[in-house]
Amino acid sequence: MSGDSPCAHYDCIGIGAGPANLSLASLLHDHRDITNLFLDQKTGFDWHDGQLVPGATLQVSMLKDLVSLTDPTNGFSFLSYLHAQGKIYHFINAQFDAVPRQEFRNYLKWAADRNANVVFGEQVLSVDFDRAFTVRTDKRTLTANNVSVGVGSRAWVPEMARLGERQFHAGDIMTRGTRLGGRRVCVIGGGQSGAEVFLDLINRPERDRPRRVSWVSRRPNYFPIDDSPFTNDFFGPSYSEYFFTLDRGVRQEFNARQLLASDGISESTLREIYQRVYLLRFVEGAHDLVALYPNREVRTVRSGGDGEWEIEVANNNHPGVVRRLDADVIVWATGFRPARMDFLDPIAHRLEREGEEFRIDRNFAVRWDGPADRRIFVQNAAVRQRGLADRNLSLIAWRSQRVVDQLRGERSDEQRESFIDWSTKLGPEDAAQVVFG
Repeated sequence: MSGDSPCAHYDCIGIGAGPANLSLASLLHDHRDITNLFLDQKTGFDWHDGQLVPGATLQVSMLKDLVSLTDPTNGFSFLSYLHAQGKIYHFINAQFDAVPRQEFRNYLKWAADRNANVVFGEQVLSVDFDRAFTVRTDKRTLTANNVSVGVGSRAWVPEMARLGERQFHAGDIMTRGTRLGGRRVCVIGGGQSGAEVFLDLINRPERDRPRRVSWVSRRPNYFPIDDSPFTNDFFGPSYSEYFFTLDRGVRQEFNARQLLASDGISESTLREIYQRVYLLRFVEGAHDLVALYPNREVRTVRSGGDGEWEIEVANNNHPGVVRRLDADVIVWATGFRPARMDFLDPIAHRLEREGEEFRIDRNFAVRWDGPADRRIFVQNAAVRQRGLADRNLSLIAWRSQRVVDQLRGERSDEQRESFIDWSTKLGPEDAAQVVFG
């Protein structure tokens, strides 16, 4: 559509077309009564393509796709994708312990490609409001009653990092980490992405393998993800609702304490790393290839001679003891932060904030001073208000359904509550003891 086309109006415009908003677009697809359009500045679908190393797998169930947990008959489910591709029996026979991440990425692209309401190559420049939201892009001007923001995350590195050809984020390992044979590489970061990068480097054929691979983590050890049943209850609707009611300080403390529930390393990855190190050191005789440094804090990174980096690390148990590591290349596996939402600047003064996040209501709409029936929903950007599940795949279908319900003015049937009673509901006798005891 050209820039001088008539100004089209929609019930909902989505900004960003990653998994979060793609889930909403998929649930809205068959609701012809709700006009919608989802815009993404990228030229085509991308889901952390730069770090899809061979062998990487999902850390969640394949049922935690775009739609299944709220609408299992929806045509945008992972099973629908397998069936449409003619490979559902092959997938079953393959008996994957976990879904290959590349396969899930292909599923997400399939869902985006078959939805005409998802448009790539169009950047949203600004969102303003005058009775309706005015959404200006680099190609046209649109209006909407509601906006759903799902712009995902951006790579984060500490200030000491000097990004370039010889220092880069783990999200770029597939593009910038192709010619590392014979070089000394240091991977910094002890989560799943750091583990996957480390494993990829030591698994490469000998001619392409680095001369030395160091792995530095601030955590006391290379810890597994806590994937046990009751911990996984933190990633269900019941706990998300309970978490939302807690005081801000309690929520922050919980997220810090339970980090390994979402950011630990898959046990299969840890096992494969350990087995590979065993073979390299004791069978193949590569005694000097691997160096493991958990429980270390990176203090400084300096440019040394001959194009190398000098990395000073301190043992957390002995802060005064500093060791220098030398590397030709540094891979920062230091995670992601929510992407900037500068396009909301024209109305930012009208939107409530809670620290670094927009303050949301129970239905993921930003609290603001505008009309109650004109809403800005935020996807994947409220981990401090909704808990660790807000930033991964676990609740995207449920969260999107909450948005759909708001757009349609109804409430979907909820699944049964958790086995665990998270709330502090008081019966009459309990209440009396609190008041009079």
